[in-house]
Amino acid sequence: MDFMAFFLTLLISSSLSLLVFFLLRSSRFARRKLRLPPGNLGLPFVGETLQLISAYKTENPEPFIDERVARFGTLFTTHVFGEPTVFSADPETNRFILQNEGKLFESSYPSSISNLLGRHSLLLMRGSLHKRMHSLTMSFANSSIIRDHLLVDIDRLVRLNMESWAGKVFLMEEAKKITFELTLKQLMSFDPCEWTESLRKEYVLVIEGFFSIPLPIFSTTYRRAIQARTKVAEALSLVVRQRRKESEGGERKNDMLAALLDGDGGFSDEEIVDFLVALLVAGYETTSTIMTLAVKFLTETPLALAQLKEEHDEIRAKKGESEPLEWNDYKSMPFTQCVVNETLRVANIISGVFRRAMTDVNIKGYTIPKGWKVFASLRAVHLDH
Repeated sequence: MDFMAFFLTLLISSSLSLLVFFLLRSSRFARRKLRLPPGNLGLPFVGETLQLISAYKTENPEPFIDERVARFGTLFTTHVFGEPTVFSADPETNRFILQNEGKLFESSYPSSISNLLGRHSLLLMRGSLHKRMHSLTMSFANSSIIRDHLLVDIDRLVRLNMESWAGKVFLMEEAKKITFELTLKQLMSFDPCEWTESLRKEYVLVIEGFFSIPLPIFSTTYRRAIQARTKVAEALSLVVRQRRKESEGGERKNDMLAALLDGDGGFSDEEIVDFLVALLVAGYETTSTIMTLAVKFLTETPLALAQLKEEHDEIRAKKGESEPLEWNDYKSMPFTQCVVNETLRVANIISGVFRRAMTDVNIKGYTIPKGWKVFASLRAVHLDH
């Protein structure tokens, strides 16, 4: 009986999906008589999502965009994550999209991503709430906090982790571990412990969900990611409730969670948890990837590696082996900063941003219909020869 109910539900939902798909392709387009960018909507409901995901699981994820740019041009139409989407690999169009944030376009990510990040994620916020959260985040990136707190924690955690390295090191995994521990320290003042490692293992499952088929019924990976996200949210909710009690009793720590609890107007527990989840996801994957790629690029560029070592040896010669790096040491690394900037330029870890058209938008001789997603591909522009 349960199987029959499941089968009927699947049949009905599939029929509705097909109906919606063909309505999109025929009557809606014909009625609007809009000149859409060229492209291909792919299979019913699924569109070209499978091709996009499979491309991102390869060593070079760019063929999905490169192949379509070669066929259709730098502005093309596709259908991914359940919605018709216009991809832009054009610098002028991308600039136009970003400059018209809140006027012609608004932040809008696929529901599969929203489900993992939470509806109060900074990535999905709009208007005054987004400005408040963004301002709060940036207040923790000023030079005094980096000098007095962040640099000390980075030095301590890197040393702690490097001491445990033995034999063959899988750098990416170690970089993720360091990054996660550092982010938790800055967000909630947690030092590495059994609880933080347990939380990190759940986060690994959440991250995997971003690169899977976004359908829990068909994708075990995505289903596990949703379950892991629930566990992470529950763990963080307990921390938030405990810290709220402590703050009401006069206790206060100097971290992001304390700032959120003290925020003007007050943030709800759900808003704070979603915000923390998104920051952990963002910091965990991006920073660790950049750390790993910096080593890869240096290995492939012996001259730069030799110059970097020379700069570091000069600092090391002035200090004892166990002495931590200080702010003046950090400021006296001009070539190291060049290495960081060049890694960021070449790596392009942020592929692009999703937005939604708030009205019919005319650009480059085409029309992006109201309600359609747009994806401004930053990587495609940065890697254009």
